[in-house]
Amino acid sequence: MGGDDGTAGLRVRVRGLLAATHPAPAAVVTVLALVFAVGAGLPAWRAVLVTAAVAAGQLSVGWSNDWLDAARDRRVGRADKPTVSGVVTPSMLRTGALVALGACVVLSLATGVVPGLLHLAAVASAWSYNAGLKATPLSWLPYAVSFGLLPAFVVAAAGDGRVVAGWTALAAALLGVGAHVANVLPDLEDDRATGIRGLPHRLGRRASSVLAPVVLAAGSVVIMLGPPGGPDVATVALTGVAVAAAVAAGVVGVLRPHSRAPFALSMAVAALCVVQLVLAADAVAVHR
Repeated sequence: MGGDDGTAGLRVRVRGLLAATHPAPAAVVTVLALVFAVGAGLPAWRAVLVTAAVAAGQLSVGWSNDWLDAARDRRVGRADKPTVSGVVTPSMLRTGALVALGACVVLSLATGVVPGLLHLAAVASAWSYNAGLKATPLSWLPYAVSFGLLPAFVVAAAGDGRVVAGWTALAAALLGVGAHVANVLPDLEDDRATGIRGLPHRLGRRASSVLAPVVLAAGSVVIMLGPPGGPDVATVALTGVAVAAAVAAGVVGVLRPHSRAPFALSMAVAALCVVQLVLAADAVAVHR
C-alpha cells in the first residue's frame, strides 16, 4: 500500500513539474527550433543538438517563472499553478530551473561559441522577464529579443557562414511580442492585484485586445512578403485568414473588452504565424 501511495505521489509531482514548464509555449518554441534547423539544412546531429539546447532553455524559463511567481500566485489563488495546489514546491522548481539552465549552457556552447552565445542571450532575456521586466513598460522587450534570436541561433549553428534572413528575425520578434500581449489578457486583473504593471497592464484590456492581434497580423504579413520569389497561394491564404481573425479580435476587443474572444482569436493568429514559419523554413538562412 505504501509503495502504491509513493508511486502515485511521484506521478503527481511529475505531472506538476511538467505543468510548471508552461508546456504549450515551450513545445511550440522547441518545435520551431527543430523546423528551422531542418529548413536551414543542418546535419541531423546538429539539428538534434540545437533542439535539445532549446528544450533545456525552455524548461529553465518555465520552471523559473513559476518558482519566482510562487508567492504572487498564492496571493491571488491561482489554483491552476502546481505551487499553489501544493503538488510541487518553489524549491523544487528552483532546483529544476538551475539544473536545466546548466544543461542549456553546455548544449548551447556545444553548437559553437557564436551560436551558443546567441542562444544563451535569448535565454537570459527570457529570464530577465521572469526576474522583473514583466512588471515594467519593457515587458515586451524580452519576448522580442528571445524570439528574434531563436532563428539566428539555429542558422548560426549550421556553421557554414550563412546568417538568418532579416524577415525571419523580424517575424519571430513580432510573434513573440504579440503572443506576450495576448497571453496576459486572461490574467490581467490578477496580475494588477499583485503589482505587475507590464505594457499590456498599462495599456488596459481594451487597447491590449487590439494590439495583440495587430502585432501578430503584422508578423503574418512579414512572413508572406519576406521570402524571395514572392508568396505562394497557401501563404497568401494563411495571411488573409490571419488578418481577418485579427480584425475580428480587435473589433470584439473594443466592443466587448472582457470577452475571451480576443485572446482566443489572437492565439489563432499566432498559430497561423507558426504554420507560415514552418512552411517558409527553407528560406530562413541566407548567405552574407
